[in-house]
Amino acid sequence: MCSQKKWYSFVLPRYLLYDVNPPEGFNLRRDVYVRIASLLKTLRKSENWVLVLPPWGRLYHWQSPDIIQVRIAWSEFFDIPSLNKNIPVIEYEQFLAESGGPFIEQVYVLQGYAEGWKEGTWQEKIDEKPCIDQLMYSRDKHGYYRGWFWGYEETRGLNASCLSVQGSASIVAPILLKNTSAQSVMLDRAENLLHDHYGGKDYWNTRRSMVFAKHLRVVGDKFRKKYLQSTDEADRTQYKEDWTQMKVKTGTALGGPYLGVHLRRRDFVWGHREDVPSLQGAVKKIHSLLESLKLERVFVATDAVEEEVELLKKLLPEMVRFEPSLEELKLYKDGGLAVIDQWICAHARYFIGTSVSTFSFRIHEEREILGFDPKTTYNRFCGETEKNSCKGNRGNPGGSGKFCHSIDGTPGTLKATEAVRTKLEPDSGWVRQTLLGRMKQQSLINMIAWQKILRI
Repeated sequence: MCSQKKWYSFVLPRYLLYDVNPPEGFNLRRDVYVRIASLLKTLRKSENWVLVLPPWGRLYHWQSPDIIQVRIAWSEFFDIPSLNKNIPVIEYEQFLAESGGPFIEQVYVLQGYAEGWKEGTWQEKIDEKPCIDQLMYSRDKHGYYRGWFWGYEETRGLNASCLSVQGSASIVAPILLKNTSAQSVMLDRAENLLHDHYGGKDYWNTRRSMVFAKHLRVVGDKFRKKYLQSTDEADRTQYKEDWTQMKVKTGTALGGPYLGVHLRRRDFVWGHREDVPSLQGAVKKIHSLLESLKLERVFVATDAVEEEVELLKKLLPEMVRFEPSLEELKLYKDGGLAVIDQWICAHARYFIGTSVSTFSFRIHEEREILGFDPKTTYNRFCGETEKNSCKGNRGNPGGSGKFCHSIDGTPGTLKATEAVRTKLEPDSGWVRQTLLGRMKQQSLINMIAWQKILRI
């Protein structure tokens, strides 16, 4: 390792950049970061690569008016030194300064195969192919490629082409190491890559390194103390700034004296009707939990419209919400408010979330990191047409099937169904389609291969 670092010190780094399909939300993008981090680790076994963090902005769920939410640095939401303890990362502005200008030498747009996935043996593969869809980049009069580039209009791509990919993140490594000598390479539509080792030790190291920015954690902690009588000492959720030194056993965290709730609404009401309860149904479940858990307060994180929030206040007088002032909204932005909500939910005595919501998924992970008993974490509201016995499962919070993993990377059991991982918030279409087809071929695939398939 020492000799490798010494060798790196004399070699200029190569830069890996990436972007995600525009409709994807904040929390799905966080999962894509984990996949790309795994790819970077593979690349660094051969060469000195650095990951350039894609600026945040123009997200569908960030709809607060009158505030600018583009070209947002990762440091607004995450602790950069913590990320660097896992892999070397830099902000995009630093990349511009280091690379000598707003140019990306090679842009690869990741896509599926035109013929799709054919039933039978699963095969990971990658090939440079003609673009299936029209490129979201156009050439200017100088021959440079212009595109969204995270809101940086001055950025240009020198070359652009498409890669058909079917497989895990590190399948791209040979292309980047052997097929191009570009100093800076961007992977667009990176959500098309699957996890290398979903739920394994490497996965959790990267996930644990995604420490929320301290200023947002402080806001959440102050709110917990003032309105929910919750402190780390009393709740047994002491947090170490160095995530590599944070060793907790499952079940040691108690949590604050309140119920944590994530109630997804808006597009989920029509997009996932079978998974989302009515407001009255949700309130009934909340009251039942408060009574059985002997709790008096409930913290609710929700994207409900104003009319629904007012109804919730009437039906649920015990409800507590983080409602920012206009100044706080401008300071923290919608992404920061999501982090604060998740941080508060992560510290609750008991948490119940929304089926197949990546917002709830990320809360599950935070609670794993803090040391909560899974029984207090993997719980979800039943849809209106479901029986009240619906449950979430560790590793598959949606509860549509069972496949388990733990923070130490120990694999659990796997009982796949067609619904597993196909009901996520919008992800790449080919991933959904190929998973559905593969699940129908379960009898043809052994357990190891099946676990590989579900690594998204």
